Amino acid sequence: MKFRAIEHSLRKHQTRRKIPKIASVVALTILLSVISIYSPSTQFHTKRASKLPSEFDSAEEPVKPTAPSGALLEACRNEHDGSEPCNHRETEVEDQKVTKADEEEPPRLKGEEVEVTKSAEIEARGSQEEEYCDLFSGEWVPNPEAPYYTNSCYGIQEHQNCMKYGRPDIEFLKWRWKPDGCELPIFDPRQFLQLVRGKSIAFVGDSVARNHLQSLMCLLSSVLYPREISKSTDENRHWEYQGYNFRMSIFWAPYLVRSVEVTGPKDRTRSFSLYLDEFDENWTTKIEEYDYFIISAGHWFFRPTMFYEKGNLVGCQYCPQENVTRLTAYFSYQRALRTAFRAINSLQNFKSVIFLRTFAPSHFENGTWDSGGNCPRTRPYKRNEAVLEGYNLELYKIQLEELRIAQEEGRRKPGLRFRLFDATKAMLLRPDGHPSVYGHLAGQKLELPRDCVHWCLPGPIDSWNDILLELLRRELRN
Repeated sequence: MKFRAIEHSLRKHQTRRKIPKIASVVALTILLSVISIYSPSTQFHTKRASKLPSEFDSAEEPVKPTAPSGALLEACRNEHDGSEPCNHRETEVEDQKVTKADEEEPPRLKGEEVEVTKSAEIEARGSQEEEYCDLFSGEWVPNPEAPYYTNSCYGIQEHQNCMKYGRPDIEFLKWRWKPDGCELPIFDPRQFLQLVRGKSIAFVGDSVARNHLQSLMCLLSSVLYPREISKSTDENRHWEYQGYNFRMSIFWAPYLVRSVEVTGPKDRTRSFSLYLDEFDENWTTKIEEYDYFIISAGHWFFRPTMFYEKGNLVGCQYCPQENVTRLTAYFSYQRALRTAFRAINSLQNFKSVIFLRTFAPSHFENGTWDSGGNCPRTRPYKRNEAVLEGYNLELYKIQLEELRIAQEEGRRKPGLRFRLFDATKAMLLRPDGHPSVYGHLAGQKLELPRDCVHWCLPGPIDSWNDILLELLRRELRN
């Protein structure tokens, strides 16, 4: 079913000429009242997943949720002892610049790059988007019914459990993403499980990809806990939702291509060698098993790295060697995405839907991640208060262009579809959604005490699953 804008429904009747007969005027008034009652905002409002208890769990009195044996998500290795990859260690960021502008415009891209990027974005969405409203341009609107699970969810990692560690405000939980042209239904866990019955979905990327998966697991937990079926104890994990024959996986691939760490996990720099034209077989050898893939990456590309192509060193980023060509994260990111998509397109008779989830901006203010930067805001930006620029804009443009190239190649392969999952514009407006200092005990001494990269759970990232469910609906209708 196509989405229809509320304004269109009303405007259709308001622009008719007046009918002189009193009876006709009365009839028209009644008709407008009925249309108002059954507007799209009512038609597309779905059943909520769960209700919010009166209080959140705190660090002083933690709640231990019960779950079937084998369903608990094993806690990630302690990120502060240096043994777990944690993508807020590497990100070099700039302050988000705030400008006053017309609130009726969508979030802006900087300078003359607006039109070029917009054209690439429209093309990257794929032909199926022409029949539907744009899910990715909109604003955050109040939603007093949120959130739909509590911080006792078994899938939440400690550094994302903002309420447990004393975040004093809850207003950041009370918003939903509203596209400009339609009403986006709130995630319905039962409907989701029905849509994916007999199918499988995999997340590929870094810890923000894992953040997304954990949000989805928490939303589904009001209906069913999964059974973990992982055969290894590394970052690659697998779960099965029994009764639905639905499988969900996470593949750890922060660079998407083959990479080798050249320093120990306790080394603050965490330097890597990237083989930019070689597939990461950690996930590329397994993709034929899945019906849906959500690929994302970005934050790790700002680490010290050595770049290789055809087995030869071609450059580096933040390296101490003086005789090596200095290259940027944009160089490695573009080539890594192209190689990842090439790996998918190289498969014969592969049928799947590949979503590229675009970069979710971090929100450090008054400094970078390693120089006192923080994200203290408690409300979303209004539309166009934040400008997409700098490294956020550059990565976004690279993603749109590489997705377009992959789509062109993929059109020659029946059953293989590349789709855009644009999270950038929505999350640019959510500086209030990060853990900041509320991902650990107060006074705990950490190397990186403020996290403005990951997202609180529950929190704004839950809206990604509102979008995901609608994208899956559209795929099934095509």
